[in-house]
Amino acid sequence: MSEADRRRRSTRKSKTISTPMTTRIHAILEKEMVREFLAEFLSTYVMMMFGLGSVAHMVVGDKFGSFLGVNLGFGFGVTMGVHMAGNISGAHMNAALTFTNCALGRMSWKKFPVYVLGQFMGSFLAAATIYCLFYQAIMDYSGGYLTVTGPTATANIFATYLPDHMTLWRGFLDERNNPALQGTQALVIGILVVVIGVSLGMNTGYAINPSRDLPPRFFTFLAGWGIQVFRAKDWWWVPVVAPPLGAYLGGIIYLVFIGSSNPWETQMLENPGAYEDRRISVLPKTSSYPPNSSSLTPVSVSPTSRPSIRPVPPLGDSVNLEQF
Repeated sequence: MSEADRRRRSTRKSKTISTPMTTRIHAILEKEMVREFLAEFLSTYVMMMFGLGSVAHMVVGDKFGSFLGVNLGFGFGVTMGVHMAGNISGAHMNAALTFTNCALGRMSWKKFPVYVLGQFMGSFLAAATIYCLFYQAIMDYSGGYLTVTGPTATANIFATYLPDHMTLWRGFLDERNNPALQGTQALVIGILVVVIGVSLGMNTGYAINPSRDLPPRFFTFLAGWGIQVFRAKDWWWVPVVAPPLGAYLGGIIYLVFIGSSNPWETQMLENPGAYEDRRISVLPKTSSYPPNSSSLTPVSVSPTSRPSIRPVPPLGDSVNLEQF
């Protein structure tokens, strides 16, 4: 038997063995909510890896990191996440944004737990990954003591904490000054996140994302920092509650002052259910026309019987991307 025959038989055999499992996996992955869950999970994981890694450089890396580096890390992390999942789930990566989309009728509430679970799991796994990567640096910096406050605190690598000059309610109001931002390109969204951090990040670390703050905080609780991660100035609930309120308020302001002049937005408000599936896309989506049947036999077409040609939809016709 020749080598080619053996390879063909081996390939045929492997296909026969793996077909049932492959078919089952494909059937699961074809489900819309599964794909959206995975998209939110992976995009949030990528965003948090870039972001938390840059914070770790600033806290324990001596001269390797800076506040500007943190803003760039999160900004371009968002950009990468949007590129990965923008066409699948919209790449929310933010429970506040998901809440606002549901509250304004742009998305079904049944998808809210799916999106948030994906975001929280991606964020938690990213925190665990950063902890493993920087474990030795964290221990050297803190002297082996994992603290939340003080000169060698390291919990702020993973979650936000109020500085000494801020009070709890001032921090809450500062959170509400960050409405939901919108853009049309992933790079623009990343730049907007950088601008928010550079200009408004001093007070609260621009904790505008519950999915960025709560899962890593819970990880630090499990990893050895203790209950103090939730007790420090009783701040932990503010990055969870304030961003959705601020995002919802910002969404209403946008729809009242800007969306009212956009016919598409007006139709969407009047009948949100009809527009639920027209989700955010980074790249324009073309219409799915049924493929034309082809034949190897040439067919003569007279001018009178020439079929009508469907116009190609414009590539620029896409829905605005909603993001941080």
